[in-house]
Formats: sequence, structure tokens, C-alpha cells
Amino acid sequence: QVQLVESGGGLVQAGGSLRLSCAASGISFSPYAMAWYRQVPGKQRELVATIASDGTTNYPDSVQGRFTISRDNAKKTVYLQMNSLKPEDTGVYLCNAHRRMSSWNYDYWGQGTQVTVSS
Repeated sequence: QVQLVESGGGLVQAGGSLRLSCAASGISFSPYAMAWYRQVPGKQRELVATIASDGTTNYPDSVQGRFTISRDNAKKTVYLQMNSLKPEDTGVYLCNAHRRMSSWNYDYWGQGTQVTVSS
């Protein structure tokens, strides 16, 4: 039974901060690449941060310098620290776990947590 459970979303004013958490269960976790996406209705889902199994991180220009992804393999948890939030950061934030193997792929998603940034 694989589950990714997000928490930490909420309402915050522009310029504020939030820290999202995604707790995984039912997977070995450490071999997985983890990522955060955000979704706005009617718009294409946007990748906002990735962290590989070795800890390598990547961010798009839209969040570079403001967001930080991290992972705690012992807790099977990935985090997204969001600072200097802007109204355009509003959306449903989704946790993703991905593992590509020679014979098959694993791809799991959380339920999403709402982040709303007011001006």
C-alpha cells in the first residue's frame, strides 16, 4: 500500500513562508527521486523542485532562490521550504515519487495540498 501524504499547506500573505511535508509509506524511499509539482485548474502542471536519490536538487527559474527541497530518508519524508511567496505561487502542491528501473517504472503521487498566497 503506497501512500504519499502531504501537509503544511495553507493561506499566507505575499512575502511569507510555508514549509510543506510529504510523508511516504509502502516504498523503500531512498532509491526514489522526489519532486514537488503545483497545479492550477485549467493550466499545465508545473514542476517546482526535484531531489534525486543522491541529494542533487533542481529548480525552475520561477522558484530558484526562493524554494528549497530536502529529504530525510530515515523519516521517508520530503520537504519544500517556500520563502518570499508570491500570489502566482498559489496552487495545489503535489508530491511525486519516481523510480526508473530496467524492467519497470514506479511513479506515485500524493493527494495534494492547497497553497494560497494573498496580496
